[in-house]
Formats: sequence, structure tokens, C-alpha cells
Amino acid sequence: MKRFHFCLVAASLLLAGSASPAFSQAADSAADAPTAKTKSPEQFDQEWQKSVAKYDTQRNALLKEADRQAHDGPYRPDWTSLRQYQQPQWYKDAKFGIFIHWGVYSVPGFGSEWYPRQMYQEKDKIYANHIKVYGAQDKFGYKDFIPRFKAEKWDPAAWAALFKDSGAKYVVPVAEHHDGFSMYDSGLSDWTAVKMGPHRDTTGELAKAVRAEGLHFGLSSHRAEHDFFFGGGRDFRSDVNDPKYASLYGPAQNQIEGQHHPDGGLNDDWTYVSPAWTADWMARMTELVEKYKPELVYFDWWIGHPAFRDRVTEFDAFYYNYAAAHGYKGVVNFKYYAMDWTSAVRDFERGQLATIEPEHWQTDTSISTLSWGYIENDKYQGPQFLINQLVDITSKNGNLLLNIGPKPDGTIPDPIVSTLKEMGVWLRANGEAIYATTPWKVYGEGPTQVVGGSFHDQDTKPFTSSDFRFTAKGNSIYAIGMACPATSASADVSIQALGSAKEAKGLTIDSVELIGSKDKVTFEQTADSLNLKLPASATCKYAFVLKIAMK
Repeated sequence: MKRFHFCLVAASLLLAGSASPAFSQAADSAADAPTAKTKSPEQFDQEWQKSVAKYDTQRNALLKEADRQAHDGPYRPDWTSLRQYQQPQWYKDAKFGIFIHWGVYSVPGFGSEWYPRQMYQEKDKIYANHIKVYGAQDKFGYKDFIPRFKAEKWDPAAWAALFKDSGAKYVVPVAEHHDGFSMYDSGLSDWTAVKMGPHRDTTGELAKAVRAEGLHFGLSSHRAEHDFFFGGGRDFRSDVNDPKYASLYGPAQNQIEGQHHPDGGLNDDWTYVSPAWTADWMARMTELVEKYKPELVYFDWWIGHPAFRDRVTEFDAFYYNYAAAHGYKGVVNFKYYAMDWTSAVRDFERGQLATIEPEHWQTDTSISTLSWGYIENDKYQGPQFLINQLVDITSKNGNLLLNIGPKPDGTIPDPIVSTLKEMGVWLRANGEAIYATTPWKVYGEGPTQVVGGSFHDQDTKPFTSSDFRFTAKGNSIYAIGMACPATSASADVSIQALGSAKEAKGLTIDSVELIGSKDKVTFEQTADSLNLKLPASATCKYAFVLKIAMK
């Protein structure tokens, strides 16, 4: 059944246009007064709908087109059909991608990329810092950071060259974060990087540069969460309460999370979400796909809210059909239970899996331990940690999507540049053990155990020289040493799983090669293990790779 268009959902609410955005340090005391207790969720939603009413025609055209394409192609908007989805081979082979959180939230450079939400949370340290540095939120709100986001030193070609140099195969910028500011040329919003701030289509320019380097281009949308993101500003005097800025701050609903469901999370989330909000979300996603033709679309967790279920189904069918009609096969990343597990690619934020997963999956994590967007005095993961993580994820049938947070001027912090280049050096030398590989019979061996699930990547202890991970390609098995031996030259190595009575039972080893060395590796296979002596010329940095050819 076709869905109601946005104008039918709220026809009586869309009779007046919105005023153009304005930046003002002077507050209207009545407009900025707290509204949390004086207005209902429906009224907040109505104010937002009124503020974006001037885009009704464009929005409804996009919704009509999405509905048509969701039923025109190999997929239909139902889970029976979407379960037939097969991931494209390029994505399975890629193993490593770059995620980019860059936007207005990088301007304050404090706390995290959730600054726009937390600056309106009265008990948060970001709230206190904001008042100290910029003044009260009714005098200087989030909107007032936008003119300071200039991207004056941004060079998309230089970014793309660095990403290629890092060994990444795909790039995924955030086209819109929870803050509601579009980092692309949206025809549904006044609050865009084209109309304000940089006055550039940062998504479009980066797409062109990335594709020029031969990399795959994707994009990310976190707009679903914008429904509640600025809700804290309803509780006190702030510009969030001013209907004049509703087109930026959105409904700013109070997020209601229950404490009754045993699994918690979105299973027990009762935040108000209107049909008009999910329709607008669908229209904006349609616009992004049609303008930029991403080969991958990443979603954050809140599309799993029950109110989004039908629209998510529609988007998947639309996107997969659109991609097929335009000669490519798309990838959708999701978290938790937002989609059927076989209809798209599961993503584990800041986490890994403890074992091999039959369905290809992905970890997204940040090079920063503190934030996803740029903040001053950040702390970064080094190449040792990230290379180990990439190897472990690859051995278990996954991809690593590594996030960076550029500065508001468009430059990338030096520690990030250095680490990406180091990863690239290692991958150029050892990439045949990573790219286009599949898991072996077992993912690896050794004393270091990875804690499975999201938000556990910092729980894994450093790997030892007894830890190995395995990948496979053709007639070869790659044994990747997760830490360098104490003495690389002429070091003795023993791999238990490759013993003739162990997982390698029935396999005959023809030769063993140390990637990067032309010298011979001597080896002996016993029932219990494969024992090797690395050549005297052996060198190791971060991890080493043994290529084991089978007869």
C-alpha cells in the first residue's frame, strides 16, 4: 500500500512558510523561554513542520519517486524480499574504509561530536564549558557556530590521496549528523554547507575526489536521531525554544527511554516520532541517493526505533533497486536489530566479534578514544592497535571502517595523518593477506582473547608473539603474527593450528614464505604444530605475515 505523502500527514500544519534563518546574539525573551512543560510533543512537531513547509513540493516529489522505485526492480519493501540481498564482492574484498565526522560540531572542539546536544544538557560539562566560553544558550546557541565553520583550508583531493595512501578502499563521510546541518546540497533545508558556513557542497566535492582516486564512495546519515537531539534546550531559556529556528533544531523532542525491557535500548524507547518526521527522513535519504549515488549507506542506531520500521523497509528496497538500475550494487550498514540481519550489513560500533561470523559484517570505530569529531587535546589510537584490529576483524569475516575527525578549517590533525600513512605502509607490504581474503577454518590462536560485541574494543589486552590470525586466498593460508618476536632475526615460530593432526589435517604444505623477505623460511610440520625459523634478514613492524602454500 502506498504511504501518505508528507502534506497529507499534516495538511493543516503546512499552510505557512518559514522565515529565512538568522544569526543573532540578541535573544527574544518570550521566544527563548522554556517550553518543555508548556507545549506537547505534537506541538513541537507542528512547529517544525511549519518551519519546513516551503519544501513540501520537493519533498512530496521525492517521496513519490521513492515509493515508485521501491516497487520497481528486483526488491520489494518487505523483509521476505529483502532477505534475498547479497553483499557485493567489492565490499567483502575491501576490508578497510575511512569514516569522516566533520561538521559544525568541530568548531567548539570540546567534549565530543555530541557537543550540540550536550551544550543544552544542564548537568553536562559541555553545558558549563559553553556558558564559560560563549555565554548563555539564549545568547549564543548552536546555530551561532555555523558562520565559524568555514573549511577555508579544505582540499578534497588531498584528503582522497591520503585515504588511498592509507590502504583504505572506501570512504564514508557523514552527510548529516544528529545536529541537522546538511553537509551536502540539500533541496529540503536552508541549513546546509552550500548555503552557509563553507558555502561548498562538501559531500559532492569529496565524492568526486574519492572516485578520481579509484576508491568507492559511500555516505552516512544520522538524521533519525535529530528528532530528539536538541530536546534538552526545552528545559531552560535557549534558542531551541524559538520557533524561528525550528527548521534547524527540529522537533527537539524529549527522549523517553524506559527501564523495563530486559534488553533496553530501542526496545524500550518511547520518544515521540511523528509520521511526518519519518516521511521527511525518507525524502532526505532519497535525495542523497539520487544526488550522490553512494555505493554504501551507513545508518546510526536510531533507525531501529519502531516508528521507522516501515520507512526503513521502503528505503532498502528503493536503494537496492535504484543501485541496480544504475549499474552498481549498494551496501547498507545498520546496528543492533534495526533491520533483518540478512537484508543488509551488521555494524558493531567500537567493537569486534569473538569468532568467525558467516555473514560479512563491519566494525566502525574512531581513531580517537574520546570522540568521533575533532576536539582539542584528543587522544588517538596508534598504528599497532589499529593494524591488530584490522587483522583480527578480517580473520573473522569483517571490515574495519575507521573514523577520523578533521578540524573545522578542513585540515586533518598530524597524528591522524601519521597513523594513516603507517597503516598504508604496512598494507602495501602485507595487503595480500588482507584484501580479497576469506576466513580460514579457524580465525586464529594464542592467549589473547577479544571481547565480542559493541563498545568493547578497548577491553582487549595487547597481543603477544604467540597470537596468530589466519586468512585464506586460493591455495594459500596466511598466518599473521600479531606481535613481533622479541628478536626478529632467526626467531623460532610455532603455530599449533597448522599441525598435521590439528585444523590443518589432510593439508600438505608445499612452501612457506615470509612476506617482504626473499630468504628461505625453514619449516617442519609435526602432528602438533608447524614449526618455523624466520630468516636472518627478517624484519617486523606491527605484525608479520607468513604465506603458506598448500599442495
